[in-house]
Amino acid sequence: MAIIEIEGVSFSYKSSDEEQETVGVKDLSLSVEEGEFIVLLGHNGSGKSTLAKLINGFLTPDAGKITVNGVDTADEEHIFDVRSTVGMVFQNPDNQMVASIIEDDIAFGCENLGVPPDEIRRRVDWALETVGMFDRKDGTPFKLSGGQKQRVAIAAILAMMPKVLILDESTSMLDPDGRREVLETVRKLNKEYNMTVVLITHYMDEAVSADRIGVMKGGELIALGSPSEIFGQPELLKNAKLELPFSTAVSVGLKEKGIPVRIGLTDEMLVEEICRSL
Repeated sequence: MAIIEIEGVSFSYKSSDEEQETVGVKDLSLSVEEGEFIVLLGHNGSGKSTLAKLINGFLTPDAGKITVNGVDTADEEHIFDVRSTVGMVFQNPDNQMVASIIEDDIAFGCENLGVPPDEIRRRVDWALETVGMFDRKDGTPFKLSGGQKQRVAIAAILAMMPKVLILDESTSMLDPDGRREVLETVRKLNKEYNMTVVLITHYMDEAVSADRIGVMKGGELIALGSPSEIFGQPELLKNAKLELPFSTAVSVGLKEKGIPVRIGLTDEMLVEEICRSL
């Protein structure tokens, strides 16, 4: 069952005098199934972040329609339902933090939703346990590493119990360790809690373990498929100004040399595949 339905959606940013327009998304259609892990890849300015804001109801389509869990995102009377269903984690976690104590920060969103105090306590503890930050709950978020801050930002969204988690370039400001921490958390949420994940990134290696990958360019969705289907088209990625992930580049090179390995594997899976082939 699709939890997100995007049908022929277009959106343009207008100048202050409304005489000029910049295309954000153009005639885009996409269905995201409940429990799916989908990655949107694209160069800067490809429309990825615009699409995320359209899904969450921050922006309203100029044309077309988006429904989230059956609710039209353009219906202002039900926008609360949309934003309760879809939680967003942005690029800079500092911009999402509102309290000086971590557990208070996690509780903030629940308080705004009117969740009873006993239930807030349960949700805060669960969210912090889920992202591996329970032992820091009494500390301040401003002394954490980038990866830890991002995990706290994810916990704050989790406590509000969304069905869909959108991460908009949420690992772009992190070092490799921080990126790994966040991705492990996201994969856990997807696999163990059947949470629908839309990961927006330009890091190709983050897309390898997705269920599907969408490639965007100039506001359009130019390709959609499994990791092996997408990464098996080097010219497509080059056209979108994207590079092959390291493991895929190695796979392509090995296949050209006559070694039968699959394309679209994680580093660990590729190592096992090479060992079997040899």
